[in-house]
Amino acid sequence: MTVPARTIRMEIEYDGTDFSGWQRQSGALPTVQGAIEAALGRIMQENVSIDGAGRTDKGVHARGQVASFATASAMELGRLMHSANSLLPPTIRITAMRPVPDSFHARFSATSREYRYFLLEHPSAIDSRFAGCSRGRPDFAAMNRLAAMLPGTRDFAAFSKEGPDQQGTICTVTSARWYRSGRFYVFRIEANRFLRSMVRFLVAGMIETGMGRIDEAEFAKMLESTRRLPNLKPADAAGLFLWKVRYRA
Repeated sequence: MTVPARTIRMEIEYDGTDFSGWQRQSGALPTVQGAIEAALGRIMQENVSIDGAGRTDKGVHARGQVASFATASAMELGRLMHSANSLLPPTIRITAMRPVPDSFHARFSATSREYRYFLLEHPSAIDSRFAGCSRGRPDFAAMNRLAAMLPGTRDFAAFSKEGPDQQGTICTVTSARWYRSGRFYVFRIEANRFLRSMVRFLVAGMIETGMGRIDEAEFAKMLESTRRLPNLKPADAAGLFLWKVRYRA
């Protein structure tokens, strides 16, 4: 008897340091999506294709990635999650699994994504795996003035690496601010969608301004003109986390 397919939603956390990003790639480069698909396919003995809510770049981490997939397997989800975690490397963990309606899609059903960037003033032997570094004390108030410019619907082309499947460069940012947490400066941003490397370019621009290497007017001009300053490079991927994905109740 054929078992009808069902759609499963997963919540996932990972340390992206040793992966070439979330998205499956041709060749032997390790990716988070590829590792999870291989583990699930081995357990359920079927080809598994999962869709993630956010396509994090090489070296970027996730505390709250969401992914979904369809399967004909009737395996109990607690057993499936336990078995998958036993096969996955210790830097990837599935933290929850549950059935959802077939209409659910981890990427297209999401209403917003939240990213957080962790920044240190000085390099750390312990924390540098999960934080960027400004190599000096940035002007915290100046960085928050720049963050206050971001909410709203605008063209973020100046802060992105365009990809072949990118559907335009307009994004709606609902909140953006810096705050202090212990020794870290933390940038929190939420939007309906993000462009490739968008958060890292925004953070880089704010750090450069906070360190006095560019002025606030130049940052504002990038937002208005959609043209990036030629020497601006994205902030270190190590500091960036996909923190949470939100869906309609």
